[in-house]
Amino acid sequence: DYCFNQKERKGIKAIILYPMNALATDQAQRIAEAIYSDERTRGKLTAGLFIGEGQNKDKKYPKEMGENNIIEHRDTIIANTPDILLTNFKMLDYALMRSKFHDLWEYNFEDSSLLKFLVLDELHTYDGAQGTDVANLIRRLKLKLNKFLKGTMVVL
Repeated sequence: DYCFNQKERKGIKAIILYPMNALATDQAQRIAEAIYSDERTRGKLTAGLFIGEGQNKDKKYPKEMGENNIIEHRDTIIANTPDILLTNFKMLDYALMRSKFHDLWEYNFEDSSLLKFLVLDELHTYDGAQGTDVANLIRRLKLKLNKFLKGTMVVL
């Protein structure tokens, strides 16, 4: 609902973090179907799958939203920032630290109120060292965007 109401504003409005690529890939198809099935969101909302793949020259990754897919081509995701970013911990870490991913955050730097949702899938699995790593990753995200995520935080 938030992403739809803010569709005119460019930039990442929600990040969904997954502990494994398989979970992200499975949910990507469901999100694509949900966006495509609603005439109000079809062609207006975008989601991108930003995981360790997305650049293999032997495989074609979708550059556009479809009935059963979200955007998976990494360069397209960076050049045309999606409303919803599905990713894993490692890729979010890379996106925050590597200069080649700087443009992914361009609109969020301009408007730090844009990102409202950080969804952590499988939260019950984040204990011990992994829990500490995730907590530090969220802190780096806050620092990178020069704000505190005061928006709604959703845990699945």
